Amino acid sequence: MRALVFGVAPEPWTPPENAGPLTQKLAKTPVALQEIADARPLRRDWLVTKPLLTGICGSDSKQILLDFGEGDSDNAMSGFCSFPQVMGHEVVSEVVELGPDAEGFDVGQRVVLNPWLSCVTRGVEPICPACEAGDYSLCWSFTTGELSPGIHTGVSSDATGGYAELMPAHSSMLFAVPDSIPDDKAVFADPFAVSLHSITRHPPPPGGKVLVWGAGSLGTCAVAILRALHPDVQIAVVARFDAQADLVEKLGAHHVVRLGSDEEMLEDLAAWSGGVLRPTMEGLGGLAMCHPGGIDVAYDTVGKPETFTIEVRVLKARGTLVKSGVHAPGRWEWSPLYFKEINWVGSNAFGIEEVEGVRKHGIEHYLDLVADGRVDLTGMLTHTFPLTEWREAFTAIADQEHSGAIKVAIDPQR
Repeated sequence: MRALVFGVAPEPWTPPENAGPLTQKLAKTPVALQEIADARPLRRDWLVTKPLLTGICGSDSKQILLDFGEGDSDNAMSGFCSFPQVMGHEVVSEVVELGPDAEGFDVGQRVVLNPWLSCVTRGVEPICPACEAGDYSLCWSFTTGELSPGIHTGVSSDATGGYAELMPAHSSMLFAVPDSIPDDKAVFADPFAVSLHSITRHPPPPGGKVLVWGAGSLGTCAVAILRALHPDVQIAVVARFDAQADLVEKLGAHHVVRLGSDEEMLEDLAAWSGGVLRPTMEGLGGLAMCHPGGIDVAYDTVGKPETFTIEVRVLKARGTLVKSGVHAPGRWEWSPLYFKEINWVGSNAFGIEEVEGVRKHGIEHYLDLVADGRVDLTGMLTHTFPLTEWREAFTAIADQEHSGAIKVAIDPQR
């Protein structure tokens, strides 16, 4: 099968003239489109699917574009993966082969992927406390069992991902897609579940005000979730590009802040939320702080020091900053975190979530909300490319200002 493989010698390629710095990195990224052995069931209870559409996750684009930030590159997650990898974990696919003990699906059935390689998928018994609780992204067994190390499909050398013509999966990793939901909507199940986890675990107060930082796929999904589940909450969004701003406004964001200087964004958010700015001492410089602040929860889908710096300044005392964006570490001025006793929490992917009193997997909640007409992410998928044009796909992400890209996907069957 054809597959896009990370962790191999790069293919010769010359960037276009005047290519930006991220696009230029595609010339040296350790990625190549190769012919490799067809995917097979990894255990008797696994099956094989044919990817129909695979979304490019923000973490995938950072990895392939070598967008790791500057300075300190220490990362405790390096022990939770194995190489070479066939990446891609936001996958809509069709079942093509069943292992002898695979249950719950038929050949020809259309499914979406829950990518976590947790205890059951690895043959680990008894399952760990995290899996018992439905917190599959916190599984204790990501480096044990019968599979190579990896937290999810696409970062394990065994569990190859959706940037390929075939993909293995365990029966527990798949959810049937209703006929009423087309591929170009089903492909949002994974990023939607990521943002759903952030909001269900750290919900806004009734009638509160929230900030969503970033208007890519996670931020866009967060706006849709907040409007569907918390319609009385006021939403501000920081959007970098025109296409992003237009979409979150369409989805119901109440206030959109365009990326600008720290001072401009701080003043804008303070004015919108009713926060009281307290300037720093004359001659010392530095950013002012809102006290009292006017925002209850900040959902950060970017995860950079410069986003935290603003968020802690505009949050209310004992407000919550939820970090779901993935980026390299860096220093930031966090005295407001301490002074205002702000809760700074991580939000890692998804598992079993409670929505309106019902506990089920986050992906199942997404499919239900779409089928019921309560969530419609039309317009979020802006670009689709065949595997052979993988560089064009990542170039669209690297140059979002001109491409207008929000969610980019690969169609491995084209």
